[in-house]
Amino acid sequence: MKRYVIGITGASGSIYGKRIIEEISKTGNETELVFTKNGKDVFLYETGYDIENFTDELCKNGAKININSNNDLFSSIASGSYKFEAMIIVPCSMGTLAKISYGISDSLICRAADVTLKEKRKLIIVPRETPLSEIHIENMLRLSRAGAVIIPPVPSFYGRPSTVEDIVNNTVGRIMYSAGIENKLYTEWGEK
Repeated sequence: MKRYVIGITGASGSIYGKRIIEEISKTGNETELVFTKNGKDVFLYETGYDIENFTDELCKNGAKININSNNDLFSSIASGSYKFEAMIIVPCSMGTLAKISYGISDSLICRAADVTLKEKRKLIIVPRETPLSEIHIENMLRLSRAGAVIIPPVPSFYGRPSTVEDIVNNTVGRIMYSAGIENKLYTEWGEK
């Protein structure tokens, strides 16, 4: 069994976080979940689900999800000695992205991201903002140079998606693939 850390911030795009949690739950792997207050509020607004009730339902069906408080810097995921495969921040606000890029670890999401980078583990950031300012781009470049993978949720159309769910699944599949999680949620170029 592998372990993945999922961070959800207050940026728009909660559907991506919801789908990542659902898909990792299907694999039998463990999820360490942490979200900001705004992340929780936006999740409810955009998906219609309270994130804690949503994860409780998944756990009743066998998912292994541990919820961590974003204020708990004593959480296991704040330590480099706690092993996990990858951390995915989806969606990632530009405020959280900026703090991580400058090493400001004043919340559990930021500290866990800092640990992920220092331990040379996979950090995947899914920023949700448009248009991008020069500051946003510089912060993403700084993180990319530090080893993070930046995956903006940009849809591809070569797979001929016919629903919003197809578009979301394509991005979720690519995020999971980048985290080392095999899946069949997206069509690779050249597949029929």
